[in-house]
Amino acid sequence: MHESSSVAELVKYLRQELDRYSPGEKLPSSRTLVERFRVSPVTVSRALAQLAAEGQVVTRPGAGAFRARPPATAPAGDTSWQEVALSADGVADLVPRTVDASGVTVSLAAPPPGVLELSGGYLHPSLQPERAMAAALARAGRRPGAWGRPPLEGLPELREWFARSIGGSVGAADVLIAAGGQSALATALRALAPPGAPVLVESPTYPGMLALARAAGLRPVPVPVDAEGVRPELLADAFRATGARVFVCQPLFQNPTGAVLAPDRRAEVLSIARAAGAFVVEDDFVRRLVHADAGPLPRPLAADDTDGVVIHVGSLTKATSPSFRVSALAARGPVLERLRAIQVVDSFFVPRPLQEAALELVGSPAWPRHLRTVSAELRTRREAMVTALRLSLQEVDLPHVPSGGYQLWLRLPEGVTETALTAAALRAGVAITPGRPYFSAEPPAAHIRLSFAAVAGTGEIAEGVRRLRAAYEEVIRPG
Repeated sequence: MHESSSVAELVKYLRQELDRYSPGEKLPSSRTLVERFRVSPVTVSRALAQLAAEGQVVTRPGAGAFRARPPATAPAGDTSWQEVALSADGVADLVPRTVDASGVTVSLAAPPPGVLELSGGYLHPSLQPERAMAAALARAGRRPGAWGRPPLEGLPELREWFARSIGGSVGAADVLIAAGGQSALATALRALAPPGAPVLVESPTYPGMLALARAAGLRPVPVPVDAEGVRPELLADAFRATGARVFVCQPLFQNPTGAVLAPDRRAEVLSIARAAGAFVVEDDFVRRLVHADAGPLPRPLAADDTDGVVIHVGSLTKATSPSFRVSALAARGPVLERLRAIQVVDSFFVPRPLQEAALELVGSPAWPRHLRTVSAELRTRREAMVTALRLSLQEVDLPHVPSGGYQLWLRLPEGVTETALTAAALRAGVAITPGRPYFSAEPPAAHIRLSFAAVAGTGEIAEGVRRLRAAYEEVIRPG
């Protein structure tokens, strides 16, 4: 039995048993629990720690675990005043700041037990380099000075590694280490656009970026994407119409469409932004999740930029673990100092042990092996999902099959709503992602996004599509 399932079962049993004990009464010893349930001492320790975190037990070193006493009931307060405080910006022409995380939590929240996760945004644990990360963290912790204060910009060796991965003439001095891609994007938006300003975004695009923009009081303006990335003529029109000074894009395996910016559009996009006196924020989030059949990848836009137009965001998170939040923010010119200042004010620095662990990981032989394994597995999973959809759900439109990333973007037939299909899918035991949160304005049609990376393997993909077919039939069934 897996350790995690043993812990869950023990926690469930102990919750039921707690009613037999009075508040403050001692529970059976750890040794007794080990012998009674035939589990390891680690399992017992984790189960008691979870109950302690829930406030149901109290552990006392050397004495054991005791049933917690009920907390004193605090008087109910009146928080209605916050509605006025949170909505009063004080400047009439500012765009109201709203913090809507619903589009992000769909891919972050774990589905209920028994529900297959075709909505996830991260690698399944079986694809994560857990042993390599654990070994890297252990080695990092033993490095001299590993627990001291790092340079504010990040460890020089890690900045150099990210600079080499970007390529071109980008150097270590152009790179800041940030705590994950989301944090880096937040820093970039705050640095480049004042509250109330428009910011051009791909349509559709990553909901987390839209949430960041709106939380900062910015106004996302959509620019349509097709199979070859953002459409340059519409980008130029949007710059002229809005006076925007920022365009946020994902040129490689765009989320959610999987599109790659075409070679003839790359230089055009940079030229259009330069003529508008604007920055391009390049979110290069899944470069390391390329599929085995992809062929050579285009360089990051930042590698071909000599004028400081591109603000580059690159991350290790998608290729490792949601908790391995190490990223790079690269820029040139005066904007780099502004980015650095905002990051320092917000978070001081990324914890040094995590930076040291990142260096250990990417410098180990396990790193290229892991990337090759993931590359092959993602290709297999993508092909399995495409095959299953074409056999079982011919009614949906799959306009583009990507050669990188972790998702497919599907257009639903006329009359089938995202809300109804998502709810029916959950009832059928599969979690999917509705398309509406990916649009900053009215969507042209109903869409869903399916992930093939967050499940255990091709068997779960086939079963997930089978359940989705059942949900689809429920939705289209008359009356």
